[in-house]
Amino acid sequence: MVDTSSIPNFDVGEEIRLMFEPKGMRPATAATSRNSGQGPYKRLVLRGATVIDGTGAPPSGPVDIVVEGGRITELKVVGAPLKAINPANRPAAGDYEIDCHGKFVTPGLIDAHAHVGTPWHAMSGEVPAADYVYKLWLAHGVTTVREMGSMNGLGYMLEQREAAETNQIAAPRMLLHAYFPAVNERIKTIYTPEQARDWVRRLKQRGADGIKFFGAPPTIMQAALDEAAIQGLRTGCHHAQMAVTRVNALTSAKWGLTSSEHYYGIPEALFENRTVQNFPTDYNYGDEYFRFSTAGQMFMQAAQPGSRKWNDVLDQFLETGHTFVPTFSIYDANRDLMRARRADWHGDYTLKTIWKYFQPQRGGHGAYWYRWSTTNEVEWKQNYRLWMQFVNEYKNLGGRVCAGSDSGFIYQIFGFGLIRELELLQEAGFHPLEVMRAATSLGAELLGIEEETGSIDLGKCADLLIHDINPLEDFKLMYGTGAVRLNDETSKTEWKRSLRYTIKSGVIYDTDLLLAEVREMVNQSWKDDDHDRPPTR
Repeated sequence: MVDTSSIPNFDVGEEIRLMFEPKGMRPATAATSRNSGQGPYKRLVLRGATVIDGTGAPPSGPVDIVVEGGRITELKVVGAPLKAINPANRPAAGDYEIDCHGKFVTPGLIDAHAHVGTPWHAMSGEVPAADYVYKLWLAHGVTTVREMGSMNGLGYMLEQREAAETNQIAAPRMLLHAYFPAVNERIKTIYTPEQARDWVRRLKQRGADGIKFFGAPPTIMQAALDEAAIQGLRTGCHHAQMAVTRVNALTSAKWGLTSSEHYYGIPEALFENRTVQNFPTDYNYGDEYFRFSTAGQMFMQAAQPGSRKWNDVLDQFLETGHTFVPTFSIYDANRDLMRARRADWHGDYTLKTIWKYFQPQRGGHGAYWYRWSTTNEVEWKQNYRLWMQFVNEYKNLGGRVCAGSDSGFIYQIFGFGLIRELELLQEAGFHPLEVMRAATSLGAELLGIEEETGSIDLGKCADLLIHDINPLEDFKLMYGTGAVRLNDETSKTEWKRSLRYTIKSGVIYDTDLLLAEVREMVNQSWKDDDHDRPPTR
């Protein structure tokens, strides 16, 4: 019998909150009812769509898509492009229909690294309402998220997951990973491999889908990963600098880790002439400027592309079947802070409390701008070049790479951050079809839900996006703001946006209405004091 008396609190979200102890700490305000969306309908029919199915296959159509009971029950090619369609070839009428002639239908997007809200947000006053987060996700086509940490508390997130699954609230499907509490001494509650195994078993009993590591002592992490595999739990790790010297990304991949988050731990696996990063002697991990500025130097200290070491590490990752979730977007501001601070969407879509949190502050996670320099940005640009090359080569070898945003930090907000990730995957060398695949079918494989969602196939959940414009042509048009374009007929500029409807499990969300609801939330947050509000569009 394992002695668990030294584990004082199983709800790790609450345990993390104790690190911060701000007055009035609470989780994000829960969503409790669905005040958006139409349906689900007994029989929904989408007529004449050009389908991009999420598998990497090219667009094809026109296709009629029939949805019954929230699932795809018929996919029928009804003609040829630019040719009249014989009505006799079409499926029977539905209770509700959407004319998709000239439009494009894709699977819903999967954000493989997401947070509903974290204790760090409370440091600037309050955690954003969950409804704000969910509606921004849905407005950007996100129909599934992997919640990496459940830092609002696992019990809270289990309730929200159930409400989303049954369409009681307007929210994406949620897969919940709980934080593994064995890296920070202030919250360390697991001291032996057997305690780690017991913790994993109890986590499975509570209903979590997986575990989020930041690192752990090697014997403890190896035991936890082994038990997670036994229990059928997925695992992801942010290989934090305080733990990576003992367990880098390749080591944990060989132990069965499902995915590496961000890029930490990869350069350490590529080191040739050192065993630790070349930290400055005055480095202090508690100072976030040091933490993130030196993190932009790691790939430059590692084996270079094409070297024997580089290729060997790629092959070893591939042999393990490992997945990378790079979250390029969350560090994008490190390359160009001014651009990120003045993104088109902040004025209309960033809550006051989130905007305040983004500002330079000592102790604020990801708010390290009190001395960010040109040198820092140049180093991060070089780091991205190597990081992107590694990820792209892994994809080309057949390795799985998925799209995740980690939004809520570093001038990235929910929904917008995932669209930025699509752009950055393309920058890394992915064809737009590969980008879409990373954000749909491969994300579903990572989460173990590929039989339910991730591609447009018979029998799968009706998680579908209807676009007015082919998203493969320009991912910028998927932003909630859209992008500025010139109307040649009027010689005036206009904002064009592609995503018209998000359908999650057969419920239809008008993205214009969702965005209007979010703008009203943001306006209310600034109504008493807007002198620091960023410019609106």
